[in-house]
Amino acid sequence: MPTLTRCFIKIALVYLVAALLLGLLPAFGGLMDLPDWFGALSPVYFHLFMVGWVTQLIIGVAYWMFPKYSSERPRRNEQLAWATFWLINVGLLLRVVCEPLNNQTPNAAWGWLLVLSALVQWAGGLAFCVNTWGRVK
Repeated sequence: MPTLTRCFIKIALVYLVAALLLGLLPAFGGLMDLPDWFGALSPVYFHLFMVGWVTQLIIGVAYWMFPKYSSERPRRNEQLAWATFWLINVGLLLRVVCEPLNNQTPNAAWGWLLVLSALVQWAGGLAFCVNTWGRVK
């Protein structure tokens, strides 16, 4: 299994645990007082689950299992594949931080950082598509 695939799958598992913990906390709302900002974590849960867990697991397995691009470059461009990994994760972590902050204290800075997080994740998705396109035969 390629190193990049292991990184994608392991970080996906970390995000799965984080998303499940975040999804479990509201169940304790009746037992304890949750802070006001806790409601702002709903979009964070969704992004941790869909981008962190589902998307990265799919990308990791696709990077490993899709047909070889060529015998010299079986996975096409490894630098672009690593860029995919970093862009998706930096964008996701930026979103995890900025989403609740923007919800609690809305201002232009948090709003623009959310836009930046979305653009960074989009760039990661685009890098994956560009790098994988030639492997779909």
